[in-house]
Amino acid sequence: MIAMGSHKPYVAMLFIQFVYAGMALFSKAAIAKGMSPYVFVVYRQACASLALAPFAFFLERKKDVPLTYGMLCKIFLASLCGLTLSLNLYYEAIDFTSATFAAATTNTIPAITFIMAVFLGMESIPMKHLHGIAKVLGSIVGLSGAMVFAFVKGPALKFMDGHPGTEKGMSDSSAEHRSKGEWIKGSLMMLAANTAWSLWLIFQGPIIKQYPAKLRLTTLQCFFSCIQSAVLAAVVEWNPSSWKLAWDLNLLSITYCGVVVTGITYWLQVWAIEKKGPVFTSMFTPLALIITAVFSAFLWKETLHWGSVGGTVLLVVGLYGVLWGKNREDGRSQTNEQRQESKEEIMLECITHH
Repeated sequence: MIAMGSHKPYVAMLFIQFVYAGMALFSKAAIAKGMSPYVFVVYRQACASLALAPFAFFLERKKDVPLTYGMLCKIFLASLCGLTLSLNLYYEAIDFTSATFAAATTNTIPAITFIMAVFLGMESIPMKHLHGIAKVLGSIVGLSGAMVFAFVKGPALKFMDGHPGTEKGMSDSSAEHRSKGEWIKGSLMMLAANTAWSLWLIFQGPIIKQYPAKLRLTTLQCFFSCIQSAVLAAVVEWNPSSWKLAWDLNLLSITYCGVVVTGITYWLQVWAIEKKGPVFTSMFTPLALIITAVFSAFLWKETLHWGSVGGTVLLVVGLYGVLWGKNREDGRSQTNEQRQESKEEIMLECITHH
């Protein structure tokens, strides 16, 4: 029983990565089928708000956290800069690229977050220490990997050549049928989406300190993002037929992304972080890329190239470089705090004994 309990965080993280891979695959399938990316975001955020609201009400009703007008404005702006901008760019970009590329570029988020935190004065670059060098080099290698994945094709992998042709609807969803200009446009939009998401992650720290009801905060942000995205979608997709839903893949994709990804996965990830820490959960991120690449190859007949493989290797190496550096830095900070506390205790003992 003890052994099973110790394996639960690993099982949870594997499940989460499968869920994230499914998000990229389902999203790509729905948008490739003709659904508007902007409308998709509206419905996804509406589902997420409805899924999270009961949990926020029942599980955090005892938390007496005041919601001031100033805090409400901060949450609204964080939703606009992070969720709304990030998701709309992500789903627009996935229409021009592929599910595999979408999963690959998520590995750049720790590096982008670190770079932005440095520019905002929230992180330092201690180049005298090994962990500082690892974070800088990891960021450079990770972003270089994203560039290689996006712009360097190379020859196709040999074992992919044996796949038979598929229906036109399936093959049209492949990145191969996109022009080079569309692929570059989608790649830049995906990197912009990840930058917006990194900015949102940075905003969360100060906001959570002032408003510690995490579930309520997440629900509010999803709700605000739904309204903001609805305004944007109404301007871009004014045709009423774009908003129609039926019992098909589009509805399944929206429900999956809104309920499973935002609802269930959120709780599992928070639980895993509490058990093993944020570095442990981040280390599993490349698995979503591998799962997405395998399923894309067999479901959508997406051809993998050696350039993509090289970019993936650089992305994963860069990710682990940043995570290792951050882990060492956190460990060093904790050691220094413990030393400082022990010094204070010794001084206090000296004072009390004299």
